[in-house]
Amino acid sequence: QMKKQCNQKLLIQMKTECVPCSLNLKTQCLAGYTKITNGTGIPDCRYYLETKTHILSFPGCRHRCLKEFEQPECCQGHWGPDCMGE
Repeated sequence: QMKKQCNQKLLIQMKTECVPCSLNLKTQCLAGYTKITNGTGIPDCRYYLETKTHILSFPGCRHRCLKEFEQPECCQGHWGPDCMGE
């Protein structure tokens, strides 16, 4: 019995929104994602505050999040929704 299903593992990475670093401790990733940065996250972004006359820009922090999922794929020599073949 040969294996018909050869699923591919995919990693999707995303970053949370840029916020003041002091507020970023509590930032959560989207459902299904795992936070891969600690503490206040990475200080690699800027966030903006609008006043009546100016838009001010401040250094901020964000977190990286990772999601792993399997993409169904047929092994070589198999095809179709049920991976039949040969």
